[in-house]
Amino acid sequence: ITQHLGSYVCEAKKDQMLTFIDTPGHAAFSQMRARGSNITDVIVLVVAADDSVNEQTVEAISHAKASKCPIVVAVNKIDLPTANPQKVESDLMSHEIISESMGGQNVFVNVSAKTKEGIDSLLDSILLQAEILELKANPNRTAEGTVIESKIEKGKGTVVSILIQNGSLKIGDIAVVGKEWGKVRAMYNDSGDKIEKALPSFPVELIGLSGTPNSGDKLVVVENESRAREVTQYRSRMLRIE
Repeated sequence: ITQHLGSYVCEAKKDQMLTFIDTPGHAAFSQMRARGSNITDVIVLVVAADDSVNEQTVEAISHAKASKCPIVVAVNKIDLPTANPQKVESDLMSHEIISESMGGQNVFVNVSAKTKEGIDSLLDSILLQAEILELKANPNRTAEGTVIESKIEKGKGTVVSILIQNGSLKIGDIAVVGKEWGKVRAMYNDSGDKIEKALPSFPVELIGLSGTPNSGDKLVVVENESRAREVTQYRSRMLRIE
């Protein structure tokens, strides 16, 4: 079971990159999944073809609907002899997720994670949704983003995974994240390589914050340290009042 929000970047077509945020499917992690669906643009609902719709699927559907994102359904494990993609289609109809072949809005793609069958068509479907939504961000401004998760690592201190949603984050920027702040000392991409600059839609691990912010906290870049202190003190005060 995935127990944390993983984020990965993959190349779909030449120079077209997709960022995936992998959220846990288990019922105990419902809040985490809700957070994941709030920071994405397209939701891929993975349903096993031999298992069809279960409790977690229903829960994931409600998060997906709440975020008002388009839903692409990936029917996985179609390589199994017990696979029944038609059953998945008819079961999802009762949850108002209707495939295009049935006259609905949702794209259904049959895939097998094991044999890699259908993965390319899944990536194409996601790119198509992104084109329809006309997703755009401005890389030439100060960065904004959202915390995916934060932890303390030995030798590194506070490590925060952040999804950049607008602007570009650079080494040396002064960032305020929730009630924490700091100068960006180092950034790593999803492969663990050091990078100098993070563009919109890129997940990065950031080092340099004063403490660990909460998941879902917003990152904003401010002009100087005194402004950062001012903002974080105000936020801490508001949190105490709450």
